[in-house]
Amino acid sequence: MAYEKLERMYQRFQEIERLMGTQEVATNPASLQSLGKEHAALHEPATAYASYLEVEREIADTEALLEEATDPEMRHVARDELVALENRRGELSDSFMRYLVDIDPNDQKDVIVEIRAGTGGEEASLFAADLFRMYTRYAQRHGWSIEVIDSTLSGAKGFKEIVFEVRGQGVYSRLKFERGVHRVQRVPLTEASGRIHTSAATVAVLPEAEEVEIDINPDEIRTDIYHSGGAGGQNVNKVATAVRLTHVPTGIVAICQDERSQLKNRIKAMAVLRARLYDAKSREQSDKIEQDRRSQVGTGDRSEKMRTYNYPQDRITDHRIGQSYHNMERLLDGDLDELIDALNADSIQQAASRP
Repeated sequence: MAYEKLERMYQRFQEIERLMGTQEVATNPASLQSLGKEHAALHEPATAYASYLEVEREIADTEALLEEATDPEMRHVARDELVALENRRGELSDSFMRYLVDIDPNDQKDVIVEIRAGTGGEEASLFAADLFRMYTRYAQRHGWSIEVIDSTLSGAKGFKEIVFEVRGQGVYSRLKFERGVHRVQRVPLTEASGRIHTSAATVAVLPEAEEVEIDINPDEIRTDIYHSGGAGGQNVNKVATAVRLTHVPTGIVAICQDERSQLKNRIKAMAVLRARLYDAKSREQSDKIEQDRRSQVGTGDRSEKMRTYNYPQDRITDHRIGQSYHNMERLLDGDLDELIDALNADSIQQAASRP
């Protein structure tokens, strides 16, 4: 069976290894970083295909040995080895499905995640805080780093909105399945009658863009500096450090007020702005950016849901794949790999079935 696409990936992987060893690339940080990311993305499929080629060679050698051998014991050993090699080849072939669909070019990127409370009032803001904690714990399990860019607290100590950056290996490839409307069903602490309420929060996951991927004209950015309104002690009201960047042609706004330094806030806000513009560019909807972002998260209404967190039944249901998972405490503590693996497998299967 021929695997032309895997062969191309394997050849490209070897070419990258050669290029990364050249003086020209080694002395060019931008090229080295770009090739390094591509190398990391191709490492797994290239290694698997190399193993497949090696097994193919061993099968050919064993078949030749079996054809030439006259000793009964030698033939018996060769037949057993041939069966084992063919089983191994079958296992490798089965694993190739995920490599034969188109790789998302953003999979190795860091991301900016935006969580916003939807319908449900204060209960929705508390749920938004629960989701933030869930992703924080998930990031910790994978050795990723999280940095808050901007947040707005509610009166109930939840989040009306929180924007944060996640950095690490393959972050977007895992978190991209989290975008959409998350619905929660539970009894709020303030509900005296014990009645179950339904609330919602929206999650947007934006791949970060490198400067070379999205060109922003500095003359098209309006910068506003003002006093922070969140946590931060006495420094908050005494020093104007919060930064609001507005991309005038599109109206996109990025805000950061989490840092005490105006410069750091500006750098973070620019990263958010770049990610939002890149997201719009990749979807070829730059003239309707806000509409595009709503296509990820909907309106935040309870009826628009991709996942439901049902506390009374201790169950999380992902409606995209029609699967439910119990032991919510474990999942909300960041043990999401089983669920995300299922979403990834479903995505691969759908992509492979398309003509």
